[in-house]
Amino acid sequence: MMDTTSLDMNRLAIDSAPGNANGNGNGHGGHPATEAVADVWTADDLGRLPALLESLLFAAGAPVLVARLVEALDGPGRAEVGRALEQLAVRYEREGRGLRLVQVAGGWQLRTPAEHGPWVRRLLRDRPARLTRPMLETVAIVAYRQPCTRLEIEAVRGVDAEAALSTLIERRLVRIVGRKEAPGRPLLYATTRDFLEVFGLPDLQALPPLRDLGEGAQVLMAKELAVTPEGVQVVLESPAADEGT
Repeated sequence: MMDTTSLDMNRLAIDSAPGNANGNGNGHGGHPATEAVADVWTADDLGRLPALLESLLFAAGAPVLVARLVEALDGPGRAEVGRALEQLAVRYEREGRGLRLVQVAGGWQLRTPAEHGPWVRRLLRDRPARLTRPMLETVAIVAYRQPCTRLEIEAVRGVDAEAALSTLIERRLVRIVGRKEAPGRPLLYATTRDFLEVFGLPDLQALPPLRDLGEGAQVLMAKELAVTPEGVQVVLESPAADEGT
């Protein structure tokens, strides 16, 4: 079995839901709502694009895809919206303001800085839902090996993973994505968009490199995992044969 104590799971630790700034989410600001939107965007309208994006993201609360922002604005193109978002993100960071604009779960979201978490939680009288070490190890295995079966997870951890998987599914961090074409057709598990949002990741490519998780993490790269009386049998990817040999 894998010695999970060699994994530096702190790289994937959740320390208070990382600064999710949902605001009031009503998008009205105390003024009467209007459905009127100009058919043609003027130079003045484009100058207001950053402020409009702030309003949309504040009202949404959750991460918003660029395509959805473009659709809601009904004028500026994807490139213009993308540039405005990047400029806003830099401005928030440079000015040290109480909000950050970050890419998460494939979209953009306004969040409070992680270092402000203690005061935000005190105001909301809220304690963040933390993951236990078994759940953290399980979701890390799923993240790196997805889609994977429960047997593969247990082969890495060396213990039963049913309880951890059930809780992760209940918290919408892991989902069932199908069945493996193998004897018994076991269920396949993968992470969700909520997983990316909770961990503050724009996509799975942003996961920490396996080398940063410790020596034991190399087993996560195994092509196949099997449990035998001798322990976990690991089949790594075979290196490509040199040309001309």
